[in-house]
Amino acid sequence: MQKTRIMNYLHEDRVISELQGTDKLSVVEELSRVLMKSCQVASYEEIVRVILDREKLQSTGIGDGIALPHGRLKGLKDFVLSFGRSSKGVDFDSSDHKPTHLFFIVVAPENLAANNLGLLSRIVTLLKNTSFRKRLMEARSREELFQRISEEDEKY
Repeated sequence: MQKTRIMNYLHEDRVISELQGTDKLSVVEELSRVLMKSCQVASYEEIVRVILDREKLQSTGIGDGIALPHGRLKGLKDFVLSFGRSSKGVDFDSSDHKPTHLFFIVVAPENLAANNLGLLSRIVTLLKNTSFRKRLMEARSREELFQRISEEDEKY
């Protein structure tokens, strides 16, 4: 079985090097806006809705400064991802009650549940690496963030 790679679905124009959002809703909105065209939806609010519906079940703030907001969107043909970093950190109802700094939003087609788990698992594997998280926090630009994610994705 072929590995699900992050870089198959993340594009540089969907990386935000410094999120302006200061709470869960504003971060989700900001990361959803960059996905709007890729998801072929009429408004970014459609993406925000599926993400927040999922958040109602359980926060996707998994601790260690990481959050993986995700949801399924009707009519989507393939996964779309965005990534954002908040140097200050955001309260994302994280399991460890600490600020969240690194966010991957994953929007999946309704019918790819197993693949969705594989992609989320891969992102968690990469982000659980402390030195990788540190390198992401130290990156100085969108290009550098994208490059570091790409390099790490190739390792596994």
